[in-house]
Amino acid sequence: MKKAQPQISEDRILEASWELLREGGIEKFSMRRLADRLGIQAPSLYWYFKSKQNLYQRLANHISRVILEEHRPEGDWKEQLTAFAVTVRSVLSRYSCSTQLMMMTLPHEPDIIRFNNRMLHCVESTPLEEAQKVQVVTTLVNFVFFFVLDDYEHERNVSMMAKEQQEPPGEELLRLMDSMNEKEVGLFRRMFKNGLFELLGTDGAFEFGLRLILLGTEQVIKEHEHGTRKNT
Repeated sequence: MKKAQPQISEDRILEASWELLREGGIEKFSMRRLADRLGIQAPSLYWYFKSKQNLYQRLANHISRVILEEHRPEGDWKEQLTAFAVTVRSVLSRYSCSTQLMMMTLPHEPDIIRFNNRMLHCVESTPLEEAQKVQVVTTLVNFVFFFVLDDYEHERNVSMMAKEQQEPPGEELLRLMDSMNEKEVGLFRRMFKNGLFELLGTDGAFEFGLRLILLGTEQVIKEHEHGTRKNT
């Protein structure tokens, strides 16, 4: 009796892709491994996605759709930007390698375009010039992307080092710093020993970075308004 072929669909392929990304990261992701997970031959995947990059585009589109569904664009421009940043961070943190996917793809999918349009709407009410509006949302999203990615890579590095060594990774770092002179390492060593670097990746650190961006934007708006009044 002929063995029945596994039932696959675009949704099942995307689901299996997230599973592989969660297990091995984007470095180990391949169409062959994806096909093995689905129990099919690799060429069968190309009936649904013409390339791995095309698959990445669809995964990034999925992330964009989830962000749009969860974001509530209410309040003034600062409240909207804050809510957008918080939503983006929350969604990216739930999907492994989603930050890398968003950074590796182009806005050639419907929901990625809607994602970018939603960001721009957050600052549409401000008196900033068009180029400045783009710069504000670009700075904001780059901050969120890097924040999530840095936290992800830090956790991975600590986990890998812990498996390779018998002692906590911090002990080796302390020995290295103790072998260096005060001028080279003084400030870094003091902050490390005071636990300040444990704040990296926390909600408090995220809120502080977001606040810097908002205050900077507010200052640019004030300068813009002052320049407009001066020229009238």
